[in-house]
Amino acid sequence: MTLADANLLEYDKAALVEWFGRAGHKAFRARQAMHWVHQRGAADFGAMSDLARPLREWLQQHACVRAAPLLTEQRSRDGTVKWLFDVGGGNAVESVFIPEVARNTLCVSSQAGCAMACSFCSTGAQGFSRNLSTAEIIGQLWWAEFSMRQRLGLGDGERAISNVVMMGMGEPLQNYGALLPALRLMLDDDAYGLSRRRVTVSTSGVVPMIDRLAGDCPVALAVSLHAPDDALRDQLVPLNRKYPLAELLSACERYLRHAPRDFLTIEYCLLDGVNDGPRHARALLELMRGRFPWKCNLIPFNPFPGSALRRTSARRVADFAAILTEAGIVATVRKTRGDDIDAACGQLAGEVQDRTTRHGRRVVPIARDGRPSAANEGCTA
Repeated sequence: MTLADANLLEYDKAALVEWFGRAGHKAFRARQAMHWVHQRGAADFGAMSDLARPLREWLQQHACVRAAPLLTEQRSRDGTVKWLFDVGGGNAVESVFIPEVARNTLCVSSQAGCAMACSFCSTGAQGFSRNLSTAEIIGQLWWAEFSMRQRLGLGDGERAISNVVMMGMGEPLQNYGALLPALRLMLDDDAYGLSRRRVTVSTSGVVPMIDRLAGDCPVALAVSLHAPDDALRDQLVPLNRKYPLAELLSACERYLRHAPRDFLTIEYCLLDGVNDGPRHARALLELMRGRFPWKCNLIPFNPFPGSALRRTSARRVADFAAILTEAGIVATVRKTRGDDIDAACGQLAGEVQDRTTRHGRRVVPIARDGRPSAANEGCTA
């Protein structure tokens, strides 16, 4: 860390205290600055009235509070708001505010694009450019929190966002170095003060980083499973070829010992004719039998341009959920929010300069019955 033009959104408390200390300032001054930035949304050091004038002048010379510039805002008829942020180099990322009766949730991106190449996800279809910095991650929350406070007429101390889900663009655990300070800021009482139960990291199954997160900053965990066996999951979630189900579920068992909840969430995107039949539901129950407490979040597929996949009918979604429920599993069906502005699950695409050259690759269709076929064997994402 240098003293020149430091973006205070980049630092969690420990790093900010260290940065202040290198210039001879006491730790409580760093905490005061955190309050102004993360609890009041201040970007002007001159407005930080309880800081001594020399310190404010020093900060104006050596620091800034800078989120990624906003490019566009879209509002859905259901109250969902989607923001597009410019992260430079021809890249833009999206985050989504989802209002509900008992909570307001922000869906945050961690990467410009995504290298996971999950077949049902618009972000994965466009390829990967780069990881976001901590400032670019936490800046989404900073912008949304204080934008929505003003819009909702909330005062100081009244929180606009009660829940954060790292379910936007990208695989959070593949950007662990930037994710961890952002999570710590979300939880810090001198910043956003969110409960560990109200901050969720969603992962497609980066096993070593699940174990690291358990030791460093255990928050709620959601695992994108989407298939009850390795053969099908290899097609839907290519990362499964590196970390197959047995390894992933063992990591989940270990994580639960540290998790803030007594269960983990299994996410399962239902694809018409691919993974949505009764036999898939029963296979999922068999896969999870005796492993650990879990709840299942069933996600209706949200179509995007270029995808040959189709949304499962409401009847088949209900039938799938009923099989899980009858077996004693809590199964919820995620309500589609913001699909009129392409803000629903799996639709976030942003604008990415693809460094993985995925657009030049041949697209291989997934077998309609969910079974591996000769056409799919050995395909690369």
